Amino acid sequence: MRILIINGPNLNLLGKRDESNYGKLSLTGIEEKLKEEFPNEDFSFFQSNHEGEIIDKIQNADNNFDAIVINPGGFAHSSVAIRDALAEVKLLKIEVHLSNLSKRENFRQNLITASACEGYISGFKEESYSAAVHLIGKYLKVKGQS
Repeated sequence: MRILIINGPNLNLLGKRDESNYGKLSLTGIEEKLKEEFPNEDFSFFQSNHEGEIIDKIQNADNNFDAIVINPGGFAHSSVAIRDALAEVKLLKIEVHLSNLSKRENFRQNLITASACEGYISGFKEESYSAAVHLIGKYLKVKGQS
């Protein structure tokens, strides 16, 4: 499977941010963990602090990937534009969040982007990504696409 992993703003600071919310691993550490855990998958990793760059990456994913895992960071709560880009891509999409958003501030309770994905995972720190990749494999196998 070809899986695009998109990470939004401030996720480049993982490993330096509040461990109780975001875990101990850096973004590079999460990437290495996924490659080790799923050696037969073809991952492409992308991180940007810029909304337009994330939208461009989503819009160009259809012909190059089987699925998208997206952690839009703070854009999950504010970006109608990223949500609309996700809605137009006809790939399996899973949104992930490192922290348990249900235990966070009120403004984090509204997930604009998640509604354009098949589902979302929240609260398992770096394991959120692993769970998403595992579910993608199961979902695509059922659909006969893997």
